[in-house]
Amino acid sequence: MYTSTTHIRVRYGETDQMGYLYYGYYALYYEVGRAEAIRQLGFTYRQLEEMGIMMPVAEMNAKYYRPALYDDLITVKTILKEIPQSSKIHFHSELYNEEGTLLNVGVTTLVFYDAKEKKKVHMPQVLLDKLDQFFTKDNDSNE
Repeated sequence: MYTSTTHIRVRYGETDQMGYLYYGYYALYYEVGRAEAIRQLGFTYRQLEEMGIMMPVAEMNAKYYRPALYDDLITVKTILKEIPQSSKIHFHSELYNEEGTLLNVGVTTLVFYDAKEKKKVHMPQVLLDKLDQFFTKDNDSNE
């Protein structure tokens, strides 16, 4: 299992009249978590795109337990529970407030897509190599 964390402060412009993080912004927080998770592996979305690989979102599910509030420092925990065996990859997201209270969980499914060939492909080997160490029997976590 691969786990990454990053922090985002809820900005005023992201809130509704109640001072709650507007529900649509959770998808953006998931995206920040995914991008940072890949960056923490020593790789970037930009590098994937330079290889001709895109990662469009195919599906997203979210559950809201408690609101994130204006000026809260949110911890975005991004988890890969398994190495993709197909063109799909499932990113699990958990958002926590500064007290460590779970606010939201979500799963975002993306596909690896060859932009030139216009077809789904498997995860590029270079990214697979970066993740492999977190899925060996001796090391099932990076925390």
